[in-house]
Amino acid sequence: MSSIKVPPLGESIVEATISRWLKNEGDRVAAGDTLVELETDKITVEVPALEAGVLTKRHKGEGDVVNVGDELGELSAGAAAPDAPAASAPVAAPVAAPIAAVAADVKVSPAAARLATEAGITPSDVTGTGRGGVVSKPDVVAAIAAPAKAAPGGAPAIPATVVVPSSTRETREKMTTRRKRIAENLLLSQHQTAHLTTFNEIDMTAITALRERLKDRVEKEQGVKLSYMPFFVKAACLALDAYPAVNAQIDGDTIVYKHYVNMGIAVASDAGLVVPNVKDADTKSIVQIGKDIGALAKRARDGKLSMDDLTGGSFTITNGGVFGSLLSTPIINYPQVGILGLHKTQDRPVAINGKVEIRPMMYVALSYDHRMIDGQQAVLFLVRFKELMEDPAAMLL
Repeated sequence: MSSIKVPPLGESIVEATISRWLKNEGDRVAAGDTLVELETDKITVEVPALEAGVLTKRHKGEGDVVNVGDELGELSAGAAAPDAPAASAPVAAPVAAPIAAVAADVKVSPAAARLATEAGITPSDVTGTGRGGVVSKPDVVAAIAAPAKAAPGGAPAIPATVVVPSSTRETREKMTTRRKRIAENLLLSQHQTAHLTTFNEIDMTAITALRERLKDRVEKEQGVKLSYMPFFVKAACLALDAYPAVNAQIDGDTIVYKHYVNMGIAVASDAGLVVPNVKDADTKSIVQIGKDIGALAKRARDGKLSMDDLTGGSFTITNGGVFGSLLSTPIINYPQVGILGLHKTQDRPVAINGKVEIRPMMYVALSYDHRMIDGQQAVLFLVRFKELMEDPAAMLL
């Protein structure tokens, strides 16, 4: 009998939440099979079977918070799985499969899947209101409370007064480890920094024309779909080179100047905010930055981000414009001292050489730690970023 324990989770991470068990008690497993998935504030960790055998006991359930070294269950090495019932024995009712597996095109949150299984509801019959059409727990609760459909064959349903339990008006769900850590880090950033934001706007005409001219060629020759983000990253790296204080960090009474740029790209997901970073972005071409961003995005979608992807960032870019945000004040990704916020590109009338023209304009915001960065440096950084984006040829000089 061997214990299944919570493995080391990475730098400074001491606890995790059990997101789901992939094996049930009595299941035979092979060495390397994933037994359980743990969710930390940064990544999802898979706990594999270290040897073949049978999962004999699960000590912790889904949703439980566990610490490094805690015992999750027990594995009997080399044990045989329970014998299947004889053919003459009565056939037991099939165990309900996880709801998320009923239809491949239906996305269901773990909490919603458990509730739907208990209530005998098929997720494809529930309208998902979460991001990307994900069926959430409130959606299942609403489906449970909905009036029954008419009986088959056209027979009218028996009139009944539907009493909606008070619990369906509100739902309470325990915060995940990731959500708790996000909340703690955001409060820490607000309390530990002298937070200030400065704004500017960019005429996106030149960069839009350049991207349109290059995107087909780059995709054909390099296999990369050229988005705007690599241009933003490159311009930010050059602006950081001109104003290194924005890429620095405060450590007690010491200022740490970083002679590299690990560019964090804030990514929102149903599981919460993560900030993977492009390592040494300042040394890379726009095309290579695009490749790295694409690889990070794929790992984020597949839940395969590593601790190395999520640690070591020196500066962060967040793009609320993809969701339609016109203007915002981003919160610094502590202990960094600056974060660049991008917003929606919108056609607006602007004065060009004494004439009013309609141009694609974007507001940009730099939130910075005033303990480290003076207002002059912050404004000049943003002006330099604007100049590079409006004259992209300058990025090659």
